[in-house]
Amino acid sequence: MGLFDFLKKKDEAPKNTSVKIYAPANGKVVAIDEVSDPVFSQKMMGDGFAVIPTDGVITSPVVGKVLSVFPTQHAVGILLENGIEVLLHMGIDTVQLNGGPFETVVKEGDDIDENTVVSTVDLVALEAAGKDNAMIVVFTNMDKVADFNLDTTGPISAKTTIGSISANA
Repeated sequence: MGLFDFLKKKDEAPKNTSVKIYAPANGKVVAIDEVSDPVFSQKMMGDGFAVIPTDGVITSPVVGKVLSVFPTQHAVGILLENGIEVLLHMGIDTVQLNGGPFETVVKEGDDIDENTVVSTVDLVALEAAGKDNAMIVVFTNMDKVADFNLDTTGPISAKTTIGSISANA
């Protein structure tokens, strides 16, 4: 405890900045550097991971608030309580499909958690269009990230805790 901590207001106490990360789909968790798109695998947009899904039910990878839903329904931006921004990007090069295989049901401003279905994706339609079906989760404001841990890779069930991320205090 610092000498002048008594001067701080109670609401200035640091929040727990570490939050859990969940698998957004049934399937296989892979490190971000294994994703076939270099924009993601080279971490140009931030660090993260992907799940190669075995079905099309996509849930939220975090507890947070929906910041944006792309008009083509292939991506959702989420804000964590600790200030970290998350991009859930469904498939690779899927913006070209104009929302076709996606039934994204969350809206801007929605509070979501690991039990929230974000979208239902027609994986057969993605395959027919020649698109990679990786469900990519990227932390886009890495300057706010103190620590990111992906504790699990390989086969996984949706909503399972697979890691954590913490923000700078």
